[in-house]
Amino acid sequence: MDDGFAYEVPDTVEVDVGSIVRVPLGGRRVRGWVVGTGAPRRPGLRRLLGRSGDLPVFDARLLQTLRWAAAHYVAPLAALLSKAGPPNLPKRRAAPRFPDIPDPGPSPLPEITDAASGGGRLRAHAVVGDLRDPAALAALTAGVLVAGRSVLLVAPTVVEAGAIAASLGERLPGRVLVGGSDRAAADATRDWSLAAGHPGHVVVGTREVAFWPVSGLALAVVLGEGRRGMKDKATPTTHAVDVLARRAGVERFTLVTADLVPTATTIARGPVAVAVPGGRPWGLVEVVDRNDDPPGSGLLSDRTRQAVSAVVRDGGRVLLFTTRRGGAARCVRCRTLRTCGACGARPGTGDACPRCGEAVGPCLSCGGRRFEGLGAGVGRISAEVGGFVGRDAVGEPAAARPVVVGTERDLADLDPVDLSVIVDADGPMLAPHYRASEDALRIFARVVALAGRGRGRRAIVQ
Repeated sequence: MDDGFAYEVPDTVEVDVGSIVRVPLGGRRVRGWVVGTGAPRRPGLRRLLGRSGDLPVFDARLLQTLRWAAAHYVAPLAALLSKAGPPNLPKRRAAPRFPDIPDPGPSPLPEITDAASGGGRLRAHAVVGDLRDPAALAALTAGVLVAGRSVLLVAPTVVEAGAIAASLGERLPGRVLVGGSDRAAADATRDWSLAAGHPGHVVVGTREVAFWPVSGLALAVVLGEGRRGMKDKATPTTHAVDVLARRAGVERFTLVTADLVPTATTIARGPVAVAVPGGRPWGLVEVVDRNDDPPGSGLLSDRTRQAVSAVVRDGGRVLLFTTRRGGAARCVRCRTLRTCGACGARPGTGDACPRCGEAVGPCLSCGGRRFEGLGAGVGRISAEVGGFVGRDAVGEPAAARPVVVGTERDLADLDPVDLSVIVDADGPMLAPHYRASEDALRIFARVVALAGRGRGRRAIVQ
């Protein structure tokens, strides 16, 4: 099926690679995509019925990437071709008249801005830090837009993509187009058509826009390249960074990935690593060792309790971060973390290790059989901290409370805090999957960065 079907094109119909067409198939009339033209006519071919939409949804270069993705993710080609198109049939739109762009200041990555503005391509760059600052993004992209070329920005979540698009829209009037699964079909199709038909735009969206055909694309920036939102959960499980890395080589544009902690895959790919302008993206970090805490001392150490109380007393805001996928446990007798003797992962609730399947017995250090958990859910942590700062002072991230307790899903739209606390750092580090330590470091960096670098701001990891 991936080879497609051949049809005769009537003289009254014009088609290009990527055109959506109507064809007879068996006893039905169906839509399909044109993946090749110009073959000699053969007798017996059925005739194409017509063309749908004014614009092709991909060109020959993007088709190369789509074919690669179909093979790489072991998926039917049709499943990848559909990702390049908009929800509705695309229509050609008149070229917009762009207003002048106010001076955004110097680019945080001038070498990249200059190359993209001039139509050149640089080797992929991995930025170590957070590039989501609206002023930095506007300064990075403005020169490219003025030169009549386009930029693609990919964010990990709908919330973050929306916030970036709104802030850039104020700094780059008339230039921002938005894509993502949350948009109405008509709005997404309109922005898709403008992006495909006219250069000079910055397209902001979630992982779906990695497949969009963008006219004059010179620069693609992936914000939070190691986040789970960059990978599709449904088959085919495409990853935005992998797709754009392939496209960059074929379509000759510059790819920039940015995250507080680069992924091992990005490091192995070998891009040029650069630090985010402004230096270190987070402030002071205090590591609290709980080995000396007596059994039954609670989920928070005395040092953490004192810090939380002090911030609340001074009118500040605190984030207590926990995970939803289970936590670490330690032996009551010797205070050693409970791990699997074969692979080192934390045990689950059963008698077998969830990673390697080996039986998990008593403590590896002293043989003890009593263990206490170091982490807990949002409810238990809220109850404990409410006991010493007051229950009215504690709430979920959406509540305007001095102390908020949240998980990873709450980090995307959480405002900066004065103190961030990771309640159980060992839990995610010992998770039963092969990238546990890498993923844990990435999450920790996001939590710590919420406390910023201001005076008096800090993070506690216990």
